[in-house]
Amino acid sequence: MDPARIVPDDQVWLAIKSECARAAEREPLLAGFLYATVLSQPDIEESLSYLLASKLDNSTLPALGVRDIILQVLNEDECIQRAILADLQAVVSRDPACPGYANPLLYFKGFQAIQAYRVAHHYWLQGRKPLAWYLQSRISEVFAVDIHPGARIGKGIMFDHA
Repeated sequence: MDPARIVPDDQVWLAIKSECARAAEREPLLAGFLYATVLSQPDIEESLSYLLASKLDNSTLPALGVRDIILQVLNEDECIQRAILADLQAVVSRDPACPGYANPLLYFKGFQAIQAYRVAHHYWLQGRKPLAWYLQSRISEVFAVDIHPGARIGKGIMFDHA
């Protein structure tokens, strides 16, 4: 991505929505997915919780339950909110193959795995270790990325080719 296209953190969500609106116009087959995942969502936390829940759900814990678990953390933990933006900025600024902010959110399993790990880590720190282990197991199964829920990872992280 052209460094001139890097936007300030407070404009990342608007950039994602704009990129998705253009993509929906260019690729009508993806319009429903883009609408449900991004365009109908009020903020990045809602969007990310929807996306991760759709990927991490299974018969044990359906998508609505997973979304509630994720959204609660994303809405209450400001450190995670800042880390999400820092991780997006890291991918966009370091990966020359990344065309914009929407791609890591929607399609990069490394980015998605890190954000899901952040939720599991939050529950680990709260002492809700069975839930943290469950999430870690699903993250490993779905994204093929295995991060111990007790691991401490900073922000501005990029997993390339995860």
